[in-house]
Amino acid sequence: MIAIRVYRATLKTVSYLSITAKVGRFYSAVPADDMPQIERSHDYNFDLAVLGGGSGGLACAKEAAKHGAKVVVFDFVQPTAQKTTWGIGGTCLNVGCIPKKLMHTASIYGELMEDAQNYGWDVTRNSHDWGKMVGNIQNHIKGQNWKIRVDLREKNVTYYNEYATFVDKHTVKSVNKRGAERTVTADKFVLAMGGRPNYPDVPGASDFAITSDDIFSLKYHPGKTLCVGASYISLECAGFLNGIGVDTTVLVRSILLRGFDSDCSEKIGGYMEQSGVKFIRPGLPKKIECIKEATADTAPELRVTYTHNGEEKSDIYNTVLFAIGRKPLTDKINPESIGLKYDPNGKIPVNEEELTNVDNVYAIGDLLNAPELTPLAIQSGRLLAKRLYAGSKILTDYVNVPTTVFTPLEYGSVGLSEDQAIAKYGEDNIEVYHTLHTPTEQVVREPSELDGYNYAKLVVNIADNECILGLHYLGPNAGEITGGFGLGLIMGATKTDFDRLVGIHPTCSEVFTTMNITKRSGNSIDVEDC
Repeated sequence: MIAIRVYRATLKTVSYLSITAKVGRFYSAVPADDMPQIERSHDYNFDLAVLGGGSGGLACAKEAAKHGAKVVVFDFVQPTAQKTTWGIGGTCLNVGCIPKKLMHTASIYGELMEDAQNYGWDVTRNSHDWGKMVGNIQNHIKGQNWKIRVDLREKNVTYYNEYATFVDKHTVKSVNKRGAERTVTADKFVLAMGGRPNYPDVPGASDFAITSDDIFSLKYHPGKTLCVGASYISLECAGFLNGIGVDTTVLVRSILLRGFDSDCSEKIGGYMEQSGVKFIRPGLPKKIECIKEATADTAPELRVTYTHNGEEKSDIYNTVLFAIGRKPLTDKINPESIGLKYDPNGKIPVNEEELTNVDNVYAIGDLLNAPELTPLAIQSGRLLAKRLYAGSKILTDYVNVPTTVFTPLEYGSVGLSEDQAIAKYGEDNIEVYHTLHTPTEQVVREPSELDGYNYAKLVVNIADNECILGLHYLGPNAGEITGGFGLGLIMGATKTDFDRLVGIHPTCSEVFTTMNITKRSGNSIDVEDC
């Protein structure tokens, strides 16, 4: 808290660089004598070297240092095709979860202003100030970047803003932005470099289009925007852009939100379309041309050629955002020098202890064939450090991990989708309880075409006492609701357990305590009065 207050108090009068230069004045490292010590059987520079300064890598580094390990973190952000870069903290803080949730919140505020009029407030929804929103979000992120660096210093973790690549399995060579090199050795390594967005092999794509690495710090208003892709990143960006008044279109190759529950995914698409987002589906981009270049404060004009149902078409957009998936940076660290095995998509196979095929090299976070979620990376990093330096035996549980997609109609899920459950256990062993629901906050709205999209579903295993395999929720506050119920799935809750739970009324979460309609019955799932 002190770090943030110092930063904010000086934000208007002191540059960020001058503040970071004064870190030593305000904070001193923990004396080495006060740190726990571990027995060393090596003469390397460090016990542990972490490649990547995102959430998982930082959590691992700090936890290892807490237990006496001598730790170094290497982190360096290669600029995007549009020259965007950022500070320490990884994707989540800088170009992911945090700015995404803040822009989603900006969109929700617009919706709430409209609702407020139905509650008697005299509210006029004025135009949205893109620059002010981006400026405030970036100020928050820079404050967090600085706080992380202070935190590493306090915890005696060495930090190098340098790009590291392997020389051998105990040695890396790093280089900073000025080209200066250093060589560092370590007993063990943790790979936590995360990934970066993909660009398609489409003429003009990397020259003129942006990705989620660029949108959150975009200096000019995006104007008429085309989001390419059906990933959660694409739909989240399209949702908050539309919500703040941007003319938004989504170009979709096939299905929405591949890997998520198909019923929920299609409802999200329908809700967004009714809310004003346009969809071109199925469609593929073919070419992007710049008609008018961007200036310091105005968006460019881009002609996008694409196919729709096999027919070639074109339209003019100011911003084209690609969100067609992300690729790990495994091939950028000279993995061949240590014989590191990785999949064609860059993912690294590991055992249950996150150990790669190299006996002193571990991998966590988005590098794994596991959900690409910040809290999961943090937990796996901490547990790995405890196993390495504190004698722990606890492994990361990659099953029943709650998550939320922050589309305009929020989607929370934990466990298996209906299709995944059927594929694993067989259709005869799966029952699905589901219902529509109306959040009480929305009942004063005028009748709308948006009605009928708030939805909840429980996927259960008939052969196992109706044990809950998957929980899915569409509606407000999806993350808060799903996070709480996730504990039930981890503990093996059954449908009977949910029936025994007394819901809090009137809330959205109570819908899971009153479900009695199954898909198999074919009965109506329309909302019932209490």
